[in-house]
Amino acid sequence: KPWLMASADQYRPAAPPALATEAWARDYNEVKAIGARASTARTAEQTEIAKFWEYSLPPIYYGVVRSVADDPGRDTVRNARLFAAVAQAMDDAMISVFDAKYHYNFWRPVTAIRNGDLDGNDGTEREATWGPLIETPLHPEYPSAHSILAAAVGAVLAAEIPAGARPALTTASPTAGGKLRRWASVDDLVREVADARIYAGIHFRTSTDVGATMGRRVGELAVLAL
Repeated sequence: KPWLMASADQYRPAAPPALATEAWARDYNEVKAIGARASTARTAEQTEIAKFWEYSLPPIYYGVVRSVADDPGRDTVRNARLFAAVAQAMDDAMISVFDAKYHYNFWRPVTAIRNGDLDGNDGTEREATWGPLIETPLHPEYPSAHSILAAAVGAVLAAEIPAGARPALTTASPTAGGKLRRWASVDDLVREVADARIYAGIHFRTSTDVGATMGRRVGELAVLAL
């Protein structure tokens, strides 16, 4: 069946940036500045976004799926296939991302920044008391699971949204007190999720970019089942 993954490592990405590179220093300093608990670089809106996406489980994406399913002209069978494809995409995304996470076992910002003198890079400065805005998840950093989920769902939705249509995508978050957020496009949603993990201080930029790339590939595979 062409819509099923052949193995957990089918979409395993290349390794994260080497610690001696400019890319690593860039990622390190970005999250160090904007993702700190007491950051003065992060805006109030960015803090709200980080806390909205602190809820990182797949159910948060079903509100976005309903935004498309509720469009006039769709029938029950078509919507059932849509929800099934989204569920498959998210399951495969989680399998893929945790395969990669434990393959590379890369450190989170809180560990990296508190040990910035050990990475051999003159562009990173240690901050022994640095802490992230939200609590760091208890699994390796690379790649970003939230980013792969968002992009996987986004790829399925993009295949279902008619050309030229712009449904109001929306969902609510338990970690934001049930508050709703809205996006004008799938790309806007995926980009916000990626940014949120950096605002939160728990991911590096490369990790979110790689996660989104993986997610699109996983979602495009699930689209074959529609």
